[in-house]
Amino acid sequence: MAGATARRNDAARGLTYAAAESSARGGMQGAVVSSAEPAPGIAAAADASAYGWRTAAVVAAITAVRLLWLAWQPVGLYPDEAQYWFWAQHPAFGYYSKPPLVAWLIWLTTTAFGDGEFAVRLAAPLLHALAAGFVYVIAAWLYDRRTGFWSALAYASLPGVSLSAFIISTDAVLLPCWAAALYAFIRAREAGSRPLWWAAVGIAAGLGLLAKYAMAYWLLSALGFLLLFRDERQHLKPFLAAAGIALLIYLPNLWWNWSNGFVSYLHVRDNAELSGNLLHPAAFLEFFASQFGVIGPLFFAALLAIVARPRLFAESRARLLAAFALPTLVMMLGVSLLSRAQPNWAAPTYVSAIVLVVAYLLQHGWRRLLPASIALNLAAAVLLFGATDALATAGIAIPARYDPLHRLRGWRELGQQVSALLAAHPGLTLLADDRELLAALIYYVRPHPMGAVEWNPIPGITDQWRLVNNIGNHRGEDFLAVTMNGLLDLMQPDFTELAPIAAIATTTGHGGGRVYTVYIARGFKGDGRQRR
Repeated sequence: MAGATARRNDAARGLTYAAAESSARGGMQGAVVSSAEPAPGIAAAADASAYGWRTAAVVAAITAVRLLWLAWQPVGLYPDEAQYWFWAQHPAFGYYSKPPLVAWLIWLTTTAFGDGEFAVRLAAPLLHALAAGFVYVIAAWLYDRRTGFWSALAYASLPGVSLSAFIISTDAVLLPCWAAALYAFIRAREAGSRPLWWAAVGIAAGLGLLAKYAMAYWLLSALGFLLLFRDERQHLKPFLAAAGIALLIYLPNLWWNWSNGFVSYLHVRDNAELSGNLLHPAAFLEFFASQFGVIGPLFFAALLAIVARPRLFAESRARLLAAFALPTLVMMLGVSLLSRAQPNWAAPTYVSAIVLVVAYLLQHGWRRLLPASIALNLAAAVLLFGATDALATAGIAIPARYDPLHRLRGWRELGQQVSALLAAHPGLTLLADDRELLAALIYYVRPHPMGAVEWNPIPGITDQWRLVNNIGNHRGEDFLAVTMNGLLDLMQPDFTELAPIAAIATTTGHGGGRVYTVYIARGFKGDGRQRR
Protein backbone atom coordinates (compact mmCIF):
# COMPACT_ATOMS: atom_id res chain seq x y z
CA MET A 1 0.00 0.00 0.00
CA ALA A 2 2.77 2.48 0.95
CA GLY A 3 4.62 1.81 -2.32
CA ALA A 4 1.47 2.27 -4.37
CA THR A 5 0.68 5.54 -2.57
CA ALA A 6 4.21 6.79 -3.20
CA ARG A 7 3.92 5.95 -6.89
CA ARG A 8 0.58 7.76 -7.15
CA ASN A 9 2.03 10.84 -5.40
CA ASP A 10 5.03 10.90 -7.73
CA ALA A 11 2.75 10.52 -10.73
CA ALA A 12 0.45 13.30 -9.54
CA ARG A 13 3.36 15.71 -9.14
CA GLY A 14 4.68 14.73 -12.55
CA LEU A 15 1.31 15.37 -14.16
CA THR A 16 1.14 18.75 -12.45
CA TYR A 17 4.46 19.76 -13.95
CA ALA A 18 3.50 18.28 -17.31
CA ALA A 19 0.31 20.35 -17.35
CA ALA A 20 2.21 23.48 -16.38
CA GLU A 21 4.77 22.68 -19.09
CA SER A 22 2.13 22.34 -21.75
CA SER A 23 0.55 25.63 -20.75
CA ALA A 24 3.89 27.44 -20.63
CA ARG A 25 5.10 26.21 -24.01
CA GLY A 26 2.10 27.07 -26.10
CA GLY A 27 3.29 26.35 -29.62
CA MET A 28 6.61 24.82 -28.50
CA GLN A 29 5.33 21.35 -27.79
CA GLY A 30 8.19 19.83 -29.75
CA ALA A 31 10.89 21.33 -27.52
CA VAL A 32 11.25 18.65 -24.86
CA VAL A 33 14.13 17.38 -22.80
CA SER A 34 14.28 14.12 -24.70
CA SER A 35 12.21 12.44 -27.33
CA ALA A 36 12.33 9.34 -25.16
CA GLU A 37 11.58 11.17 -21.91
CA PRO A 38 9.38 9.15 -19.59
CA ALA A 39 6.25 10.70 -18.12
CA PRO A 40 7.50 13.18 -15.49
CA GLY A 41 7.08 12.13 -11.89
CA ILE A 42 6.38 8.42 -12.52
CA ALA A 43 8.63 6.29 -10.30
CA ALA A 44 11.11 4.21 -12.28
CA ALA A 45 11.49 1.65 -9.50
CA ALA A 46 8.90 -0.95 -8.61
CA ASP A 47 8.55 0.51 -5.13
CA ALA A 48 9.20 4.26 -5.10
CA SER A 49 9.11 4.56 -1.32
CA ALA A 50 12.14 2.27 -1.01
CA TYR A 51 14.34 4.95 -2.56
CA GLY A 52 13.84 7.19 0.45
CA TRP A 53 15.17 4.55 2.83
CA ARG A 54 18.02 3.67 0.50
CA THR A 55 19.01 7.32 0.26
CA ALA A 56 18.97 7.76 4.02
CA ALA A 57 21.00 4.59 4.52
CA VAL A 58 23.69 5.38 1.96
CA VAL A 59 24.07 9.03 2.98
CA ALA A 60 24.23 7.94 6.63
CA ALA A 61 26.93 5.39 5.76
CA ILE A 62 29.02 7.98 3.91
CA THR A 63 28.60 10.41 6.81
CA ALA A 64 29.57 7.76 9.35
CA VAL A 65 32.77 7.01 7.41
CA ARG A 66 33.57 10.72 7.32
CA LEU A 67 33.03 11.04 11.07
CA LEU A 68 35.27 8.05 11.73
CA TRP A 69 37.92 9.58 9.51
CA LEU A 70 37.71 12.89 11.37
CA ALA A 71 38.19 11.04 14.65
CA TRP A 72 41.15 9.02 13.37
CA GLN A 73 43.11 11.26 11.00
CA PRO A 74 46.35 12.80 12.34
CA VAL A 75 46.49 16.16 10.57
CA GLY A 76 45.81 19.43 12.34
CA LEU A 77 43.41 22.26 11.70
CA TYR A 78 43.78 24.45 8.67
CA PRO A 79 44.53 28.02 9.89
CA ASP A 80 41.10 29.26 8.76
CA GLU A 81 39.51 26.54 10.90
CA ALA A 82 41.61 27.65 13.86
CA GLN A 83 40.47 31.21 13.21
CA TYR A 84 36.81 30.16 13.21
CA TRP A 85 37.42 28.32 16.48
CA PHE A 86 38.85 31.54 17.94
CA TRP A 87 35.77 33.40 16.77
CA ALA A 88 33.61 30.79 18.48
CA GLN A 89 35.27 31.68 21.79
CA HIS A 90 33.98 35.22 21.28
CA PRO A 91 30.39 34.89 19.98
CA ALA A 92 29.31 37.95 18.01
CA PHE A 93 26.94 38.98 15.23
CA GLY A 94 29.77 39.24 12.76
CA TYR A 95 33.48 38.93 12.11
CA TYR A 96 35.92 40.67 9.82
CA SER A 97 35.67 38.36 6.80
CA LYS A 98 32.57 36.22 7.38
CA PRO A 99 29.08 36.32 8.88
CA PRO A 100 28.70 34.54 12.21
CA LEU A 101 26.87 31.23 11.67
CA VAL A 102 29.99 29.07 11.23
CA ALA A 103 31.39 30.36 14.53
CA TRP A 104 28.09 29.79 16.31
CA LEU A 105 28.00 26.17 15.12
CA ILE A 106 31.58 25.59 16.25
CA TRP A 107 30.64 27.06 19.62
CA LEU A 108 27.84 24.47 19.87
CA THR A 109 29.98 21.48 18.90
CA THR A 110 32.98 22.45 21.03
CA THR A 111 30.79 23.27 24.02
CA ALA A 112 29.34 19.78 23.77
CA PHE A 113 32.47 17.80 22.85
CA GLY A 114 35.51 19.86 23.81
CA ASP A 115 38.01 21.85 21.78
CA GLY A 116 39.69 19.02 19.86
CA GLU A 117 39.95 19.04 16.07
CA PHE A 118 37.12 16.49 15.83
CA ALA A 119 34.70 18.74 17.70
CA VAL A 120 35.73 21.82 15.70
CA ARG A 121 34.97 20.00 12.44
CA LEU A 122 32.02 17.93 13.63
CA ALA A 123 29.30 20.06 12.03
CA ALA A 124 30.80 19.85 8.52
CA PRO A 125 29.88 16.24 7.56
CA LEU A 126 26.52 16.53 9.33
CA LEU A 127 25.64 19.68 7.39
CA HIS A 128 26.49 18.03 4.09
CA ALA A 129 24.33 15.05 5.02
CA LEU A 130 21.50 17.52 5.62
CA ALA A 131 22.17 19.16 2.25
CA ALA A 132 22.08 15.74 0.56
CA GLY A 133 18.67 15.18 2.13
CA PHE A 134 17.37 18.40 0.64
CA VAL A 135 18.86 17.48 -2.74
CA TYR A 136 16.92 14.22 -2.54
CA VAL A 137 13.56 15.91 -1.88
CA ILE A 138 14.21 18.53 -4.59
CA ALA A 139 14.85 15.86 -7.21
CA ALA A 140 12.11 13.54 -5.94
CA TRP A 141 9.53 16.33 -6.00
CA LEU A 142 10.49 17.60 -9.45
CA TYR A 143 11.06 14.18 -11.05
CA ASP A 144 10.75 10.97 -9.05
CA ARG A 145 12.37 9.21 -6.13
CA ARG A 146 14.84 7.32 -8.26
CA THR A 147 16.18 10.68 -9.49
CA GLY A 148 16.21 11.84 -5.88
CA PHE A 149 18.23 8.81 -4.82
CA TRP A 150 20.90 9.25 -7.47
CA SER A 151 21.00 13.02 -7.01
CA ALA A 152 21.57 12.74 -3.27
CA LEU A 153 24.29 10.14 -3.73
CA ALA A 154 25.90 12.17 -6.48
CA TYR A 155 25.91 15.28 -4.27
CA ALA A 156 27.36 13.40 -1.29
CA SER A 157 30.14 12.02 -3.49
CA LEU A 158 31.25 15.29 -5.11
CA PRO A 159 34.99 15.90 -4.54
CA GLY A 160 34.21 19.43 -3.38
CA VAL A 161 31.71 18.09 -0.86
CA SER A 162 34.18 15.48 0.41
CA LEU A 163 36.73 18.22 1.02
CA SER A 164 34.18 20.53 2.61
CA ALA A 165 32.96 17.70 4.86
CA PHE A 166 36.51 17.31 6.16
CA ILE A 167 37.31 20.99 6.81
CA ILE A 168 34.80 23.20 8.59
CA SER A 169 34.07 26.21 6.40
CA THR A 170 31.33 28.65 5.50
CA ASP A 171 30.51 26.52 2.43
CA ALA A 172 29.49 23.61 4.64
CA VAL A 173 27.03 25.93 6.42
CA LEU A 174 25.80 27.66 3.27
CA LEU A 175 24.93 24.65 1.11
CA PRO A 176 22.14 23.13 3.25
CA CYS A 177 20.60 26.60 3.56
CA TRP A 178 20.77 27.05 -0.22
CA ALA A 179 19.22 23.62 -0.80
CA ALA A 180 16.50 24.17 1.82
CA ALA A 181 15.58 27.53 0.32
CA LEU A 182 15.37 25.98 -3.15
CA TYR A 183 13.10 23.16 -1.98
CA ALA A 184 10.81 25.58 -0.16
CA PHE A 185 10.77 27.83 -3.25
CA ILE A 186 9.68 24.90 -5.43
CA ARG A 187 6.90 23.97 -3.02
CA ALA A 188 5.75 27.57 -2.49
CA ARG A 189 5.17 28.15 -6.22
CA GLU A 190 2.73 25.28 -6.58
CA ALA A 191 -0.97 25.95 -6.89
CA GLY A 192 -2.70 25.75 -3.54
CA SER A 193 0.52 25.76 -1.54
CA ARG A 194 0.46 27.06 2.00
CA PRO A 195 1.98 30.48 2.80
CA LEU A 196 4.26 28.72 5.27
CA TRP A 197 6.38 27.59 2.34
CA TRP A 198 7.20 31.21 1.51
CA ALA A 199 8.07 31.74 5.18
CA ALA A 200 10.38 28.73 4.92
CA VAL A 201 12.03 30.34 1.89
CA GLY A 202 12.71 33.46 3.94
CA ILE A 203 14.02 31.56 6.97
CA ALA A 204 16.37 29.40 4.90
CA ALA A 205 17.61 32.40 2.90
CA GLY A 206 18.14 34.43 6.07
CA LEU A 207 20.16 31.65 7.69
CA GLY A 208 22.10 31.35 4.43
CA LEU A 209 23.03 35.04 4.59
CA LEU A 210 24.29 34.46 8.14
CA ALA A 211 26.35 31.56 6.79
CA LYS A 212 27.97 33.22 3.77
CA TYR A 213 27.26 36.36 1.80
CA ALA A 214 27.09 34.23 -1.36
CA MET A 215 23.50 33.42 -0.34
CA ALA A 216 22.69 36.73 -2.01
CA TYR A 217 23.28 34.91 -5.32
CA TRP A 218 20.37 32.64 -4.46
CA LEU A 219 18.05 35.59 -3.87
CA LEU A 220 19.16 37.23 -7.12
CA SER A 221 18.70 33.96 -9.01
CA ALA A 222 15.19 33.54 -7.64
CA LEU A 223 14.28 37.14 -8.48
CA GLY A 224 15.66 36.81 -12.00
CA PHE A 225 13.75 33.56 -12.53
CA LEU A 226 10.47 35.15 -11.44
CA LEU A 227 10.99 38.23 -13.62
CA LEU A 228 12.20 36.38 -16.70
CA PHE A 229 9.26 34.02 -17.12
CA ARG A 230 5.80 35.57 -17.38
CA ASP A 231 3.95 32.73 -15.70
CA GLU A 232 6.25 33.05 -12.68
CA ARG A 233 5.61 36.74 -12.07
CA GLN A 234 2.50 35.95 -10.02
CA HIS A 235 4.88 34.83 -7.27
CA LEU A 236 6.78 38.13 -7.02
CA LYS A 237 4.83 39.53 -4.08
CA PRO A 238 5.15 36.49 -1.81
CA PHE A 239 8.79 36.15 -2.81
CA LEU A 240 9.48 39.76 -1.83
CA ALA A 241 7.79 39.05 1.51
CA ALA A 242 10.06 36.01 1.92
CA ALA A 243 13.06 38.19 1.08
CA GLY A 244 11.88 40.58 3.80
CA ILE A 245 11.92 37.71 6.30
CA ALA A 246 15.43 36.83 5.17
CA LEU A 247 16.55 40.43 5.68
CA LEU A 248 15.07 40.49 9.19
CA ILE A 249 17.01 37.36 10.11
CA TYR A 250 20.15 38.86 8.59
CA LEU A 251 19.78 42.27 10.32
CA PRO A 252 22.10 41.47 13.29
CA ASN A 253 25.05 41.04 10.92
CA LEU A 254 24.09 44.19 9.03
CA TRP A 255 24.03 46.07 12.33
CA TRP A 256 27.43 44.62 13.27
CA ASN A 257 28.88 45.76 9.95
CA TRP A 258 27.37 49.20 10.42
CA SER A 259 29.09 49.39 13.82
CA ASN A 260 32.44 48.28 12.38
CA GLY A 261 32.73 50.37 9.23
CA PHE A 262 31.24 47.67 6.96
CA VAL A 263 34.53 45.80 7.10
CA SER A 264 33.04 42.51 5.89
CA TYR A 265 31.61 44.06 2.73
CA LEU A 266 34.86 45.89 2.04
CA HIS A 267 36.73 42.61 2.48
CA VAL A 268 34.43 40.88 -0.04
CA ARG A 269 35.06 43.72 -2.48
CA ASP A 270 38.82 43.59 -1.97
CA ASN A 271 38.86 39.79 -2.18
CA ALA A 272 37.51 39.94 -5.72
CA GLU A 273 40.43 42.20 -6.73
CA LEU A 274 38.46 43.76 -9.58
CA SER A 275 40.35 47.06 -9.40
CA GLY A 276 43.59 45.72 -10.92
CA ASN A 277 44.45 44.87 -14.49
CA LEU A 278 41.51 43.38 -16.33
CA LEU A 279 41.44 40.12 -18.30
CA HIS A 280 43.37 37.20 -16.89
CA PRO A 281 42.83 34.33 -19.34
CA ALA A 282 45.20 32.03 -17.44
CA ALA A 283 43.21 32.53 -14.23
CA PHE A 284 40.00 31.91 -16.17
CA LEU A 285 41.30 28.62 -17.57
CA GLU A 286 42.58 27.58 -14.15
CA PHE A 287 39.19 28.23 -12.55
CA PHE A 288 37.35 26.49 -15.38
CA ALA A 289 39.59 23.43 -15.10
CA SER A 290 39.19 23.40 -11.31
CA GLN A 291 35.46 22.79 -11.67
CA PHE A 292 36.19 19.33 -13.07
CA GLY A 293 37.72 18.66 -9.67
CA VAL A 294 34.97 20.32 -7.62
CA ILE A 295 32.00 18.44 -9.11
CA GLY A 296 33.94 15.57 -10.66
CA PRO A 297 35.07 15.15 -14.28
CA LEU A 298 32.11 13.15 -15.58
CA PHE A 299 29.44 15.25 -13.91
CA PHE A 300 31.00 18.53 -15.05
CA ALA A 301 31.34 17.20 -18.59
CA ALA A 302 27.64 16.28 -18.50
CA LEU A 303 26.76 19.76 -17.27
CA LEU A 304 28.70 21.28 -20.16
CA ALA A 305 26.83 18.98 -22.57
CA ILE A 306 23.53 20.26 -21.18
CA VAL A 307 24.60 23.90 -21.48
CA ALA A 308 25.66 23.26 -25.08
CA ARG A 309 22.06 22.28 -25.92
CA PRO A 310 19.89 25.31 -25.01
CA ARG A 311 16.75 23.59 -26.31
CA LEU A 312 16.84 21.42 -23.21
CA PHE A 313 15.86 24.44 -21.13
CA ALA A 314 12.47 24.63 -22.84
CA GLU A 315 11.41 22.14 -20.18
CA SER A 316 10.21 23.90 -17.01
CA ARG A 317 12.08 21.80 -14.48
CA ALA A 318 15.37 22.19 -16.35
CA ARG A 319 14.80 25.97 -16.53
CA LEU A 320 14.19 26.13 -12.80
CA LEU A 321 17.28 24.14 -11.89
CA ALA A 322 19.44 26.03 -14.35
CA ALA A 323 18.28 29.35 -12.91
CA PHE A 324 19.87 28.46 -9.57
CA ALA A 325 23.05 27.06 -11.10
CA LEU A 326 24.21 28.75 -14.26
CA PRO A 327 24.06 32.45 -13.23
CA THR A 328 26.38 31.87 -10.27
CA LEU A 329 28.73 29.71 -12.34
CA VAL A 330 28.85 32.26 -15.17
CA MET A 331 29.43 35.09 -12.70
CA MET A 332 32.36 33.25 -11.11
CA LEU A 333 33.80 32.51 -14.55
CA GLY A 334 33.57 36.22 -15.24
CA VAL A 335 35.28 37.11 -11.97
CA SER A 336 38.06 34.64 -12.74
CA LEU A 337 38.60 36.31 -16.10
CA LEU A 338 38.61 39.84 -14.67
CA SER A 339 40.60 39.00 -11.55
CA ARG A 340 40.68 35.59 -9.86
CA ALA A 341 38.23 33.16 -8.30
CA GLN A 342 38.76 30.32 -5.87
CA PRO A 343 37.43 26.92 -7.00
CA ASN A 344 34.87 26.78 -4.18
CA TRP A 345 33.26 30.10 -5.08
CA ALA A 346 30.96 28.30 -7.51
CA ALA A 347 30.03 25.60 -4.98
CA PRO A 348 26.34 26.64 -4.57
CA THR A 349 25.92 26.05 -8.30
CA TYR A 350 26.05 22.31 -7.82
CA VAL A 351 23.06 21.93 -5.51
CA SER A 352 20.66 22.30 -8.42
CA ALA A 353 23.18 21.43 -11.14
CA ILE A 354 23.64 17.91 -9.81
CA VAL A 355 19.87 17.30 -9.99
CA LEU A 356 19.84 18.67 -13.54
CA VAL A 357 22.75 16.41 -14.54
CA VAL A 358 21.31 13.28 -12.91
CA ALA A 359 17.89 13.82 -14.50
CA TYR A 360 19.56 14.35 -17.89
CA LEU A 361 21.61 11.16 -17.61
CA LEU A 362 18.61 9.08 -16.52
CA GLN A 363 16.38 10.47 -19.25
CA HIS A 364 18.97 9.85 -21.96
CA GLY A 365 19.79 6.27 -21.02
CA TRP A 366 23.14 7.05 -19.38
CA ARG A 367 22.28 5.62 -15.97
CA ARG A 368 25.48 3.56 -15.86
CA LEU A 369 27.48 6.77 -15.75
CA LEU A 370 25.97 7.58 -12.36
CA PRO A 371 27.51 4.76 -10.27
CA ALA A 372 30.74 5.13 -12.27
CA SER A 373 30.93 8.86 -11.52
CA ILE A 374 30.05 8.37 -7.86
CA ALA A 375 32.66 5.62 -7.48
CA LEU A 376 35.28 7.76 -9.24
CA ASN A 377 34.55 10.74 -6.98
CA LEU A 378 34.65 8.69 -3.79
CA ALA A 379 37.88 7.00 -4.87
CA ALA A 380 39.40 10.42 -5.47
CA ALA A 381 38.37 11.45 -1.94
CA VAL A 382 39.97 8.35 -0.44
CA LEU A 383 43.21 9.10 -2.28
CA LEU A 384 43.07 12.76 -1.32
CA PHE A 385 42.65 12.17 2.39
CA GLY A 386 44.12 8.75 3.02
CA ALA A 387 46.86 7.89 0.56
CA THR A 388 49.74 9.80 2.19
CA ASP A 389 49.19 8.48 5.71
CA ALA A 390 48.37 4.94 4.52
CA LEU A 391 51.56 4.77 2.48
CA ALA A 392 53.55 6.26 5.36
CA THR A 393 52.29 3.43 7.58
CA ALA A 394 53.66 1.01 4.99
CA GLY A 395 57.02 2.81 5.00
CA ILE A 396 56.49 4.69 1.74
CA ALA A 397 57.07 8.43 2.01
CA ILE A 398 55.20 10.76 -0.34
CA PRO A 399 57.01 14.09 -0.91
CA ALA A 400 55.24 16.90 0.87
CA ARG A 401 54.66 18.85 -2.33
CA TYR A 402 52.45 16.01 -3.58
CA ASP A 403 50.51 15.70 -0.33
CA PRO A 404 47.17 17.55 -0.62
CA LEU A 405 47.10 17.92 3.18
CA HIS A 406 50.61 19.28 3.69
CA ARG A 407 49.28 22.72 4.70
CA LEU A 408 47.50 21.08 7.65
CA ARG A 409 50.67 19.49 9.02
CA GLY A 410 53.26 20.88 11.38
CA TRP A 411 51.07 23.27 13.37
CA ARG A 412 50.77 21.02 16.40
CA GLU A 413 54.55 20.63 16.54
CA LEU A 414 55.02 24.39 16.27
CA GLY A 415 52.49 25.01 19.04
CA GLN A 416 54.32 22.68 21.42
CA GLN A 417 57.64 24.45 20.92
CA VAL A 418 56.17 27.93 21.22
CA SER A 419 54.36 26.82 24.38
CA ALA A 420 57.72 25.90 25.89
CA LEU A 421 59.23 29.27 24.94
CA LEU A 422 56.35 31.19 26.47
CA ALA A 423 56.66 29.17 29.66
CA ALA A 424 60.39 29.98 29.77
CA HIS A 425 59.75 33.71 29.30
CA PRO A 426 56.77 34.61 31.49
CA GLY A 427 55.18 38.00 31.07
CA LEU A 428 55.48 38.14 27.28
CA THR A 429 52.48 38.41 24.97
CA LEU A 430 52.47 36.18 21.90
CA LEU A 431 52.90 37.97 18.58
CA ALA A 432 52.94 36.65 15.00
CA ASP A 433 53.63 38.35 11.68
CA ASP A 434 50.97 36.46 9.73
CA ARG A 435 47.22 35.99 10.17
CA GLU A 436 47.21 32.24 9.51
CA LEU A 437 50.24 31.70 11.71
CA LEU A 438 48.58 33.57 14.56
CA ALA A 439 45.37 31.57 14.24
CA ALA A 440 47.24 28.26 14.36
CA LEU A 441 49.36 29.37 17.33
CA ILE A 442 46.37 30.51 19.37
CA TYR A 443 44.77 27.10 18.86
CA TYR A 444 47.84 24.91 19.39
CA VAL A 445 49.74 26.81 22.10
CA ARG A 446 48.82 25.73 25.65
CA PRO A 447 47.32 27.48 27.48
CA HIS A 448 45.57 29.21 24.61
CA PRO A 449 47.00 32.76 24.32
CA MET A 450 43.71 34.52 23.64
CA GLY A 451 45.34 37.94 23.95
CA ALA A 452 47.89 37.30 21.17
CA VAL A 453 48.37 40.04 18.58
CA GLU A 454 49.43 40.36 14.96
CA TRP A 455 52.19 42.60 13.63
CA ASN A 456 51.61 43.44 10.00
CA PRO A 457 53.41 46.03 7.83
CA ILE A 458 50.35 46.47 5.60
CA PRO A 459 48.46 49.57 6.75
CA GLY A 460 44.86 49.49 7.88
CA ILE A 461 42.55 46.83 9.30
CA THR A 462 43.09 43.67 7.27
CA ASP A 463 41.73 40.88 9.49
CA GLN A 464 39.88 40.05 12.71
CA TRP A 465 42.98 40.25 14.89
CA ARG A 466 43.71 43.83 13.87
CA LEU A 467 40.05 44.73 14.26
CA VAL A 468 39.44 43.52 17.82
CA ASN A 469 42.92 43.41 19.43
CA ASN A 470 45.04 45.78 17.42
CA ILE A 471 48.71 45.89 18.34
CA GLY A 472 48.34 49.67 18.37
CA ASN A 473 46.58 49.24 21.74
CA HIS A 474 49.71 47.58 23.19
CA ARG A 475 52.27 50.36 23.01
CA GLY A 476 55.14 49.86 25.44
CA GLU A 477 54.47 46.13 25.88
CA ASP A 478 56.86 43.21 25.37
CA PHE A 479 56.22 40.21 23.10
CA LEU A 480 57.39 36.78 22.12
CA ALA A 481 57.37 37.30 18.34
CA VAL A 482 57.06 34.22 16.08
CA THR A 483 57.87 35.24 12.52
CA MET A 484 57.82 33.54 9.13
CA ASN A 485 58.04 36.36 6.59
CA GLY A 486 61.61 37.62 7.13
CA LEU A 487 60.56 41.23 7.66
CA LEU A 488 63.10 42.07 10.36
CA ASP A 489 64.08 45.40 8.76
CA LEU A 490 60.46 46.52 8.84
CA MET A 491 59.87 45.27 12.39
CA GLN A 492 62.89 46.84 14.06
CA PRO A 493 61.64 50.48 13.93
CA ASP A 494 58.48 49.41 15.81
CA PHE A 495 60.35 48.06 18.88
CA THR A 496 63.02 49.36 21.21
CA GLU A 497 64.70 45.94 21.19
CA LEU A 498 64.35 42.91 18.92
CA ALA A 499 66.52 39.96 19.99
CA PRO A 500 66.41 36.51 18.32
CA ILE A 501 66.17 33.61 20.75
CA ALA A 502 65.28 30.54 18.66
CA ALA A 503 64.66 29.08 15.24
CA ILE A 504 61.91 26.47 14.97
CA ALA A 505 61.75 24.03 12.07
CA THR A 506 58.59 22.01 11.53
CA THR A 507 57.87 19.24 9.05
CA THR A 508 54.89 19.13 6.72
CA GLY A 509 55.81 15.78 5.22
CA HIS A 510 58.71 14.09 3.51
CA GLY A 511 61.10 16.82 2.34
CA GLY A 512 58.78 19.64 3.35
CA GLY A 513 58.60 22.00 6.25
CA ARG A 514 58.68 25.55 7.52
CA VAL A 515 61.21 27.57 9.49
CA TYR A 516 60.20 30.21 12.01
CA THR A 517 62.41 32.75 13.77
CA VAL A 518 61.44 33.69 17.31
CA TYR A 519 62.37 37.03 18.88
CA ILE A 520 61.87 38.78 22.16
CA ALA A 521 60.43 42.11 21.04
CA ARG A 522 60.44 44.76 23.75
CA GLY A 523 58.84 48.16 23.96
CA PHE A 524 56.42 48.33 21.05
CA LYS A 525 56.32 51.90 19.79
CA GLY A 526 54.54 51.57 16.46
CA ASP A 527 50.93 52.15 15.46
CA GLY A 528 48.89 49.23 14.21
CA ARG A 529 46.26 51.34 12.47
CA GLN A 530 47.80 54.26 10.65
CA ARG A 531 49.25 54.05 7.17
CA ARG A 532 53.01 54.15 7.01
